[in-house]
Amino acid sequence: MTAERRKRLPRSVWQAGKVALVMAAVGAAVWWFKFAPVAVEQHPVSSGEVVAEVLGTGTVDAHLKTTISTKISGRLLKVFVDEGDSVRLNQEVARLDEHDLTHEVEIEEANVTARVAGLDRLQADIVHAKATLDLATKSEARLRKLSDAGSVSREEIDKSIEALAVARAGLSRTEAAHAEGRKQLVAAEKALEFRKARLADTVIRAPFAGLVVRRDRDPGDVVVPGGSILALVSPDEIWVRAWVGETSMAELKPGQPARVVFRSEPSRTYPGKVVRLGRETDRETREFLIDVRPDKLPEHWTVGQRAEVYVETARRTNVTVLPASWIVWRDATPGVFVVAEARAGWRELKLGLRGRDTVEVISGVSPGEVVIRPSDPKTVLTDGRKVAVP
Repeated sequence: MTAERRKRLPRSVWQAGKVALVMAAVGAAVWWFKFAPVAVEQHPVSSGEVVAEVLGTGTVDAHLKTTISTKISGRLLKVFVDEGDSVRLNQEVARLDEHDLTHEVEIEEANVTARVAGLDRLQADIVHAKATLDLATKSEARLRKLSDAGSVSREEIDKSIEALAVARAGLSRTEAAHAEGRKQLVAAEKALEFRKARLADTVIRAPFAGLVVRRDRDPGDVVVPGGSILALVSPDEIWVRAWVGETSMAELKPGQPARVVFRSEPSRTYPGKVVRLGRETDRETREFLIDVRPDKLPEHWTVGQRAEVYVETARRTNVTVLPASWIVWRDATPGVFVVAEARAGWRELKLGLRGRDTVEVISGVSPGEVVIRPSDPKTVLTDGRKVAVP
């Protein structure tokens, strides 16, 4: 052995040792990840109930609601209620300034009074015209008798005939004036009725008993017909309008039980039922509306607040159930891991009804058996792997 070779020998030994250490570390890692027991947790298979539900997200709305407005334009004089106030049917909730309309009513009342007085005068004229006509008729008849006896001239007869014709014309003219006066009185009464109706419109009343949820105007504001003063809803008809995917349409029908979870109280459930299904699907989201009526509302609620509804579409009792989180899927095939001789064994399942948290198991496991899963969610359990059961 040459001197140069003796010098290189320690270096070769050192490199060989380093490679051996690396291989030992790799081997230890492979053994640990492949053959070391995996810590698992257990869950007993049991019998129970599975409830299938359809989820919808929506908002609180009122089935009976209205915007309280005014029939006429005017300046708002008073608003008697505010947000959160309850009102009765026909309760006065606001009032417009009625000064000008009151003056108009007084003018029309005076006009009606004048028309009535004029009509009374015309009635008196008719009485006078009838008396004149009666007198002319009698005079003409008397003169005709005298004419037959030759006691009066023809000229006197002609004058009596003329007087009779004038009396008749006078009566006709007076009766026509009276008829016209009656029409003018009716017109004046209609005008008065219209002015009174407009004056009554200054008092704004609640169209039904309900709850004021919004106030949009204050005294001094000028309001016009159609403009919102108050928003009123009936608290007896509060629904949750929720959007549901169209794929669930065949499973839903009115009358189905439901539960409502308001986002203001996420830990509490309010029972209810489906009262109406929408007949139009959104062309973008492919969802349609359903209306769910809660049996009871939270103490504090608002129109427009968010809520989730869960509509019960099926229910099965006394069946084998497992939490959905314990099921393992392999190529779209469901299964679970069980323990056999301290090793994990994968078992295929046939599933039935799927609920919110649990799934019905038709075959694969039975009540009393135990399923397992890794204690560390990052660990992947394989068939035949050693497990450490607590």
